[in-house]
Amino acid sequence: MDRLLDNWLRAFQLIMCLVSLIWCVALINHIFDYRLNALGIYPRDLDGLIGILLWSLLHGDFSHLAMNTMPLIFLGFFVALRGPVLFFKISLLVWLLAGVLVWLLGRPAIHLGASGLIFGYFGFILAVAVYERSLWDLSVASVTMFYYGGLFFGVLPLQAFISWEAHLAGLATGILAARLFGKDWAATPIR
Repeated sequence: MDRLLDNWLRAFQLIMCLVSLIWCVALINHIFDYRLNALGIYPRDLDGLIGILLWSLLHGDFSHLAMNTMPLIFLGFFVALRGPVLFFKISLLVWLLAGVLVWLLGRPAIHLGASGLIFGYFGFILAVAVYERSLWDLSVASVTMFYYGGLFFGVLPLQAFISWEAHLAGLATGILAARLFGKDWAATPIR
């Protein structure tokens, strides 16, 4: 029972560290009147390449960040339950590869926000349940679909000011992460 609680506590600490970092960057960005947002991904522009490293940390304003915070905590927590090493592998793959896809294929606008990472975690959770078919993964995927199934609409180009490209790229790379890292589950601590 202690191992279970330790694993859950560690997963919560991991995702809260990431969320805290994003909120600290948001505070700094706010102090600088959101000028850091120019460092988001600007597709097919060499100056926009830096955005691949920074896009998930930057948000348009505090309401944009507030909308991303709860799904990031919820979905990121379940990914972090797989252990710190896998959490970093999955997060890094989604962050960077989705960023590259947005840079290659996105509309000519600045793309930023943690929603690409959120969609990556969402795709990972659903795809790993399909690949592994464990009772735990299927349960987590069911709860995720219940609370966040509406995210699927986020990959449609319904609103001009929302980067559906980042959502789609995040979802696709999350599915890829499940395919690449899903079997590593057996090597992680007990849930």
